Amino acid sequence: MSHNRILLGLILGAAAGVITNVVTQGGDATQRFVSVVTEPAGRMWLSALIMTVVPLIMTSLPLGVAGLGDLREVGRVGIVTFALCLALTTISATIALGLTNAFRPGEGLDPTMRAQLMEAYGTEAQNAAGLSGDQLSLDMLVKIVPRNPVKAAAEGDMLAIIFFSLVLGIAIASLPRERSAAFTAFLESLGYVTVEIIHLVMKLAPIGVFCLIFSVTARFGFDLLVHLAKYVVLVIGGLLLMMTVVYGLVLKFAAKRDPVDFMRRCRDVIVTAFSTSSSNATLPTALDVAQRELGIRKTVAGFVLPLGATMNQNGTSLFEGVTVLFLAQVFGIDLSLGQQILVIIMSVITALGAAGVPGGSIPLLILVLAMFGIPPEGIAIVLGVDRILDMSRTVVNVIGDIVIASIVERLESRPKVERVAKSRASA
Repeated sequence: MSHNRILLGLILGAAAGVITNVVTQGGDATQRFVSVVTEPAGRMWLSALIMTVVPLIMTSLPLGVAGLGDLREVGRVGIVTFALCLALTTISATIALGLTNAFRPGEGLDPTMRAQLMEAYGTEAQNAAGLSGDQLSLDMLVKIVPRNPVKAAAEGDMLAIIFFSLVLGIAIASLPRERSAAFTAFLESLGYVTVEIIHLVMKLAPIGVFCLIFSVTARFGFDLLVHLAKYVVLVIGGLLLMMTVVYGLVLKFAAKRDPVDFMRRCRDVIVTAFSTSSSNATLPTALDVAQRELGIRKTVAGFVLPLGATMNQNGTSLFEGVTVLFLAQVFGIDLSLGQQILVIIMSVITALGAAGVPGGSIPLLILVLAMFGIPPEGIAIVLGVDRILDMSRTVVNVIGDIVIASIVERLESRPKVERVAKSRASA
């Protein structure tokens, strides 16, 4: 499988890099080899991945919003579903920032090493997305609305691109279907093409990851790998916290369901999500379990779960939040409170736009890193272990969809139960 090859590329690249660093002490010959051979090759692969970001955002987000349909027709179900998606995704991103600030897995690197990291990669980070990581300001809010969306796309102005994409989705949802059908079909086709490009680029991922991680470890040695292990433990711990505590409380008090029984009934979904790493591939199983095991009506499950597969990416949001702060700590970049609030916002928005396929969040995450002045090349540090993290966060994503469907089912059935009770009482 491709993920196994990527992991192999990470292991071989890290081992070769550490051995090279130990033998040569990171001397001039090593620096020249990295600068001339492995680093350019790795950056070319990374650039190929980054080039998919703009079309991915401009197809996924409008289609996700348009998938809600006309809110006047969808009514309360659509509004409640979207509100729950937004709330849970925001909670997961907030948990990510809380855990990463508390445990700080990227801290502890030698200051000299950090200075060398920023010297090697800092320029590319500042130029990669056309955005600085400045604090929230009125000027930033004004710039969210692009005067020229084509120029914003060309310059990689991410906030402006996202704003235009959201407006585009709202406009599509507001039009009669016959007027928007052709444009929607175009966006869907472009989305499929973009995802296929990602698949093609990811076929070269083992080589790209090998080159990128070799470049880092050959220059900076074994210390980075220790911090990587801390990062993996923190992400998985955060996902478990989301699954057990947050979903448990939501199920108990909002859906009025026993969390333990709920998870037991969803075991087929958990296994499928973990093995496929794809919300889209798990959707048929999720629909079947929601109706057969949990008694959720077909109309509710058929609306909430497909929408959630696109828009409710709680695990992805948590993963992105931890990754951004972890790499900021690795590179010695101190993000202010305002910037961390913006990390939450961007984690939520990019999670909404992430493709429901294995590794679908990686291209968007690269651009978020650059947005805060964090070298995009740093993604190589985490990309090799992303297989297990992708499998784990997909479980959280899909179970979150069924949790929301359970809440919507209860809210939609309660008025009917109350009416029956009142009619019986009056009789």
